[in-house]
Amino acid sequence: MRTAGTEAAAPVEARPGAPRGLTALLTTAMAFSMMQLFLIGALGPRLVEGLGMSETVLGLTTTVGFGTAAVLSPAGGRIVDRVGPRRALVSLLAVSAVALGLVGAAPGPALLLGAVALGGLPQALANPATNKAILAAVPAPKRGAVTGAKQSGVQLGAFAAGLPLATAAGLLGWRGAVWVAAGAALLAALWAWWALPADASPKGGAVLPAPVGPGSPVPWLAAFSLFLGTGIASVNTYLALFGAQRLGMGPAVAGGLVAVLGVAGIAGRVGWSRAATPGRAPWLPGLLAGGAVGAALLLAVAVRVEPVVWGAAVAVGVFAVSGNAVSMVLVMQRSAPGRAGQDSALVASGFFAGFAVGPPLFGLLVERGRYGQGWLLVAAEFAVAGAVAYAWALRDRRMRTGVTA
Repeated sequence: MRTAGTEAAAPVEARPGAPRGLTALLTTAMAFSMMQLFLIGALGPRLVEGLGMSETVLGLTTTVGFGTAAVLSPAGGRIVDRVGPRRALVSLLAVSAVALGLVGAAPGPALLLGAVALGGLPQALANPATNKAILAAVPAPKRGAVTGAKQSGVQLGAFAAGLPLATAAGLLGWRGAVWVAAGAALLAALWAWWALPADASPKGGAVLPAPVGPGSPVPWLAAFSLFLGTGIASVNTYLALFGAQRLGMGPAVAGGLVAVLGVAGIAGRVGWSRAATPGRAPWLPGLLAGGAVGAALLLAVAVRVEPVVWGAAVAVGVFAVSGNAVSMVLVMQRSAPGRAGQDSALVASGFFAGFAVGPPLFGLLVERGRYGQGWLLVAAEFAVAGAVAYAWALRDRRMRTGVTA
């Protein structure tokens, strides 16, 4: 059966080497696809004061952003398959610039939420467009490493929002910092237009993409990503608050927990994606989910044994955050011809839906001061993700070896 690797062979042969700086460009695109949400989080206190908005409305930005991305992702995947990675990446970065510009110009909460909703489109395009670019320009043996590197762009975006841009806000004001980010996104769009090879012109009589087959991992990976994203979003949103409210940390130290998680996530995504060879990759999502369960249980233990929280932050980054990168490697290894963009988008939509659902559920427990129960809920979410992943891996092995249950 042909796979995405087969589908991408022709472009690679036609163009012997990938464009210079492709990995850096794709990493940058992933960073900007979610930059506005990271900035809103990092600048939250300034936004609450400057726009006269409540903390509840500020929290809605996460639900609106990821909810919009989840709804738009299936259509975004079809668009990428139709127009090609270059046009999609340029559009992604240009829309990111517009959304950031609107955030900087927002006079109140209404326009801010509208800008966040617009920013759901770059999120919906990000994984399909970057995965298609990798399939078109990167030889198969190197795709895992490039995928892990570009997926780490999400953590790099969080770092950029949390340190240099938050620092710039002290000098330029929060609006000035957001506009700096908007200008950088526009420059990245010009970079993508200049650096990437032209997309093939769509043919009127082109063959429709193959449908999702009975052996496709896409529905399973989407379900895995839903529960994985639910847990990760809860940790991302409440880890620093947990450190400050329950463990008595100062704001800077509590923020350091998120930084540690981010650095571990970068290392984990790169390392596990390199390890995701075709024979090994099907088993990695379940393994990583199992490690994520352990990380969440460590967070629950940290309620009574405070130093454990640092190891828990590292473990969340190494295991939970890395699961999304490995799932994207699997999509590229297993997608049918012409379906790489759509399959990437469907898996990403599950992840985004989890990000929209997770924090509100966890927040219900936080309001009652029940952090320990909240971390147990996260452990349960990761456990369900692991069960889905292992069930698919076993089913996939049976189908490939011809062994019936």
